[in-house]
Amino acid sequence: MSLEQKLQTLSDAFGVAGFEDEVREVIHKMVSPYVESCETDALGNLLCSRGSGDPIMLDAHMDEVGFMVKWIEKDGFLRLSPLGGWDERILLAHRLTIRTRNGRDVYGVIGSTPPHISSDGDRDKVVPLEDLFVDIGARSRDEAEGFGVRIGDPATIHYPFLKMREGYFTGKAFDDRAGCLVAAEALRILAKEKLPYKLVVSFSAHEEGGLRGAKVAAYRIAPKLALALEGTIGADMPGVPEAKQPVRLGHGPAITLADRSITVKPKVARFLEKIADENGIPYQYKLPSYGSTDAGAIHLERGGILAGVVSVPCRYIHSPVSTLYLSDLEATLKLVVAFLKRAGELL
Repeated sequence: MSLEQKLQTLSDAFGVAGFEDEVREVIHKMVSPYVESCETDALGNLLCSRGSGDPIMLDAHMDEVGFMVKWIEKDGFLRLSPLGGWDERILLAHRLTIRTRNGRDVYGVIGSTPPHISSDGDRDKVVPLEDLFVDIGARSRDEAEGFGVRIGDPATIHYPFLKMREGYFTGKAFDDRAGCLVAAEALRILAKEKLPYKLVVSFSAHEEGGLRGAKVAAYRIAPKLALALEGTIGADMPGVPEAKQPVRLGHGPAITLADRSITVKPKVARFLEKIADENGIPYQYKLPSYGSTDAGAIHLERGGILAGVVSVPCRYIHSPVSTLYLSDLEATLKLVVAFLKRAGELL
């Protein structure tokens, strides 16, 4: 498959925080030919490794923001609870996919009141998530349950992956399926490379629920060095001053210096800069101090772990219509591969 096809497969896979099974299965098929072992831990992290020696950890989280069914009304409408951070402004009138306990998908619509019967005041308000409802076409609670829907079922807003033009794509969950793809492709490219350390890639669960999977994975792996891969906040758009744009699309991978969860040790950030410069890879800095990543949990484990973050710029993250440039994804992959070839120098 091409890089585009792999990104499409990962983006379209269902993987709400805590329910990453489908994504994990897709990734396992992608990477198993290129590693010596893959195992799934109690939290759902997929840990894939090759080589021997001191461990170095590469991390990318599998999960996406989503919802959980928290109530079924007597007339068949559903109420939702968030799994991860949603901007309530964007939720009205979207299509929803609910994954039932038997693995079947049930489709619904987040209902909205037509403007014809809304007051002027209501039209100007953001509707809180707790007031939203989902219409799945059921006429009663019994009928909704007959569709297989139960309290606790996960759901997400899903619009299929789409090529908008050559090299520019839109889809859901680029945060962090873009990072997962970079990690998987790095394993493929380095499959025959003899590395002077043990490489362990954690495709982590539960990032959107509080960096939980990476915390457990880092404790288990006990790496000497870790690099987290993300799809991060592209904000080069009308109305956002340059000084408030964490990253920009089309300018290559973003190297984190500090965010809300970590201040990257200068030796790691300088090393990433050096690798990029020596290989002619364009890069940018993710402006401090927006967002958090798995590195925030990883670097606090085992008495402290040296950690860095490299990200693929994506616009409109935490929405069903993220966008990215293939050129940024490719440049991120080049940087990560070059870093892994020389990461032993930091041990």
